[in-house]
Amino acid sequence: MKDIFNSCLAEMPLIAVLRGVTPDEVIPVADALISAGFKILEVTLNSPDPFNSIKQLVNHCADDILVGAGTVLDASETDRLAAIGAKLVITPNTDVNVIKGAVRNNLIPVIGCMTTTEALLAMKTGARAIKIFPAARMGAAYLRDISAVLPKGTQIIPTGGVTTENLEEFYKAGAAGAGLGSNLFKPNRPADEIHKIASELVAEWKRISG
Repeated sequence: MKDIFNSCLAEMPLIAVLRGVTPDEVIPVADALISAGFKILEVTLNSPDPFNSIKQLVNHCADDILVGAGTVLDASETDRLAAIGAKLVITPNTDVNVIKGAVRNNLIPVIGCMTTTEALLAMKTGARAIKIFPAARMGAAYLRDISAVLPKGTQIIPTGGVTTENLEEFYKAGAAGAGLGSNLFKPNRPADEIHKIASELVAEWKRISG
């Protein structure tokens, strides 16, 4: 699990946050994203029938695509995710029980934090990366501030309000990647439009990180 997480972060550390995706559209959306260069796909659990969508992605995607769930709020959900073959657990908050559940199930926990207290607790409990949320509200400089007290090498992934326009600011402040939500995907957005936006984001990340 650690190997695929590290390889995805090294190759293209942008996370597609599919909030509201339906089982009927999830495969065309995934294909649009993957063909644009995305390697990490997150279906939020407040989407319609999310476990169905995640299972479809697990069965459909190649082994080098990291598939998981977002908005994971209860430890019991980690058991169900492991059972359907998901590899990634992403939360909006810092819940020790959810982190422990992910670790117990050999899932990769990317844990939502805002404060240093939450971030340090998450890392101590087993988080593989810290998701600063909501990132745009805090500003890119906050990443630089919080990283000063985190363990060396902590992967910080800003999420919430990240766009092609501010991606460079977050990168320069120390972001190891970024989570892209409504700027990238909205329910019923055509797959070709998603591909276009995704391609622009991938190109921007390659430009600023190259």
